Amino acid sequence: MHNSVPAHIKGLIFDLDGTLVNTMPMHYQAWLDTMQTKNADFPEPLFYELAGVPSDKIVVILNEKFGYDLDPKAIAHEKEHLFLERYVPQVQPIEAVVAIAQAYKGKLPMAVATGGIPVVSKALLNAINMSDFFETLVTSVDVVNGKPAPDTFLEAARRLGIEPALCQVYEDSDAGLEGARRAGMMGVDIRAWLK
Repeated sequence: MHNSVPAHIKGLIFDLDGTLVNTMPMHYQAWLDTMQTKNADFPEPLFYELAGVPSDKIVVILNEKFGYDLDPKAIAHEKEHLFLERYVPQVQPIEAVVAIAQAYKGKLPMAVATGGIPVVSKALLNAINMSDFFETLVTSVDVVNGKPAPDTFLEAARRLGIEPALCQVYEDSDAGLEGARRAGMMGVDIRAWLK
């Protein structure tokens, strides 16, 4: 059963994109649309490798890897704006993960910890009718270092008032699972459920 949580766990932390909401193919399309206007490429395997990394940091990585000279903040803003306008209205929840949140609502404190930006993250939660569901939302603007650094998860635990070792994280990316591990939390890779 996917939704059983070990007895010692006192708080649940959920990634957003690709975990609570099925957005990864749409994010990739928004990246392609944005990069195409700059005559730049973003190979799909690299996109999935960088899942969970904040958009401006992704642009820095693309610049280093391909010799581009793209403005990280401007490109990230353009991509996020495009995603918000064109793709957010189409998003669907990932039912297996949403069911866990629903099962533990009011039983355990819960947070969303994402590499996304606030306006997009709030719009996504709103699109799946979960805007007031979690005690806190930690986004890329709340921490200095995004995933795979542990900062996003540690901030979520701090806001929930729960020791990191007593938190369980739901993630769909290697970077996110690495961040959870570095935070001293139990990570659950939801990708196995989606096959």
